[in-house]
Order: sequence, then structure tokens, then C-alpha cells
Amino acid sequence: MLRKNIWVLAVLFAFALFATTAFAQGGAAAGGTTATKKPQAGDTAAPKAKKPALVDINAASKEELTALPGIGDAYSQKIIDGRPYNKKTDLVTRKILPQATYDQVKDKIIAHHATTTTGATKPKKSTGAATPTATPK
Repeated sequence: MLRKNIWVLAVLFAFALFATTAFAQGGAAAGGTTATKKPQAGDTAAPKAKKPALVDINAASKEELTALPGIGDAYSQKIIDGRPYNKKTDLVTRKILPQATYDQVKDKIIAHHATTTTGATKPKKSTGAATPTATPK
């Protein structure tokens, strides 16, 4: 009788272990429909808002920069005058914006590298190693 009780407990323990891992994987493995659940009329949870588009500090107009929180006409003009930026943190390192103002806008901006419109590429710097050339005989 004791052996049968241990066997039943072992099976229940294994089932509980499996069930908890299935729920931990997001509910879909346990047969749940959390990924495809549509909001009901009685749901009080607000729908997730889309992330606003990031403002490129290398290409944005003065009006787009002024629309950012903490950025006025003076700061937007300083940003435009200091272009191009390699990283968005250049606004602080070049002392264009104070740290407090940068903290307000750091999640809303991005610094894309400017591309050349002429299609010309910069020549590579020479490494100093001479390339062998064929001499005509």
C-alpha cells in the first residue's frame, strides 16, 4: 500500500512540474489563447499605444525639434547648428543640451548617420604598404 501511495505522489508531482512549466511559457503551451485573445466589452485594460516615431536629430526640421519636450527655439537651433551627430549622446558631450533636458528627450530621438547624396565615397587612407607594380620591359 505504501509503495502505491509513493507512486501516486510521484505521478502527481511530475504532472504539477509539467503544468507549472507550461504556464510559465506564456499560456499558449498550456492550451491558453492569451496571444489571440480579443478585448471584451467589459475589459478595463487600455489598449497598448503605438510608440511614437523617433525624431532624427541629423535630419529633423526646427519645428520637429521644437515639438520635443524641453526643446524650445534656442535649443532646436543649437541642435541644427551642431550637425552632424554620430550618436544622440553627442548632444550632451558637445554641450548642446544640458543633461536634464537630454533625459527628457533621449527616448524620443535618434541620430542616423547622414548619407551622401552625390554617391561619391571617401577614398581609403593608405596604410603605407606599397603595392607591387609591374614594370614594362
